[in-house]
Amino acid sequence: MSEQKISVTASPAVPAAAPKHRDPLALVVRFQSLIGLVVVAIGGIIFSPRRHGQILFLDPDNIANIVRAVSETGIIAIGMTFVIITAGIDLSVGAVLGLSSVVTASMMISGGFGLIPTILAVLVMGIVFGAIQGTISTRFRLEPFIVTLAGLQAARGLALVVSGNQYINISYGDGPGLASPVFAILGERLFNNTVPVATIVFIVFAAIATIVLNTTRFGRYVFAVGGNERAARISGVPVSMVKISVYAITGFASALAGIVHAGQFNFGSANDGMGYELTAIAAVVIGGTSLFGGAGSMVGTVAGTIMLGALANILQLNNITPAMQLLATAAIIVLAAVLQSLVRRREGLGR
Repeated sequence: MSEQKISVTASPAVPAAAPKHRDPLALVVRFQSLIGLVVVAIGGIIFSPRRHGQILFLDPDNIANIVRAVSETGIIAIGMTFVIITAGIDLSVGAVLGLSSVVTASMMISGGFGLIPTILAVLVMGIVFGAIQGTISTRFRLEPFIVTLAGLQAARGLALVVSGNQYINISYGDGPGLASPVFAILGERLFNNTVPVATIVFIVFAAIATIVLNTTRFGRYVFAVGGNERAARISGVPVSMVKISVYAITGFASALAGIVHAGQFNFGSANDGMGYELTAIAAVVIGGTSLFGGAGSMVGTVAGTIMLGALANILQLNNITPAMQLLATAAIIVLAAVLQSLVRRREGLGR
């Protein structure tokens, strides 16, 4: 038998796929909070008033005032990040802060409760309030915007009932009708009077939230629900429980901010926290968290919070009216949302 020879013709080599180039606009959106923070800092240095040749914007006391001022909205923004990553929203956070500050002051001054029971009760109240909103929205498939708008009204109403529409002043001491002097530490500064205690609370909470979001199964579930809820449900993710949980987290954050607020200013008022929800949402969006869900970072939220605080500070140093501050913040929010939408369209995810 003659040996058959099989000739194999080498197929032409397939050229390697060209390396993917990152969309520059996507990179800008991803790091927009850090870029914005740098731009605002440079602008602050350039346009800051001087006193005896010193740049007031860079004065240590002024820096401490900036980080202290953003601590409460920053705490709320950390909780809001969880909600927005799931493509939700929570408009009740400012009102829950007001309710929490009133309940904190009322329990210690009128109720005679100790510091620890008061703090625990207020935090539990915030968790329950947020969980109820999440349950209503999920169970009845209602838009979070509507549910939390109703929650805003409910929290304000409860705060008015508890306070009698009066300021509840917090006085410190050991007798009846006095709060524990330890609570006053929330209004002080540590480390040679440079770092506000409220800022430390903000940083610690942000660090814990970062770990939860980036390293735990729950964090992966949050991203999955925001990225594609239907696919997440098919994959076995407990979508309803995740949604309820993120609103509970936001309720906890709002209650924590309310406690910090009461400790910083030594009173509780039903009107506390008005407009905080918009500032918190702005910080989250500026921080790069997608309003469409599925993407976001705590580091970006922290940077966005500080950026807004620094911007407000430099405008105040230059005697710019509060109205202009609101307009500047609104313009930044719209710009951040537009950039997100453009990136989404380029990636073929939008209409």
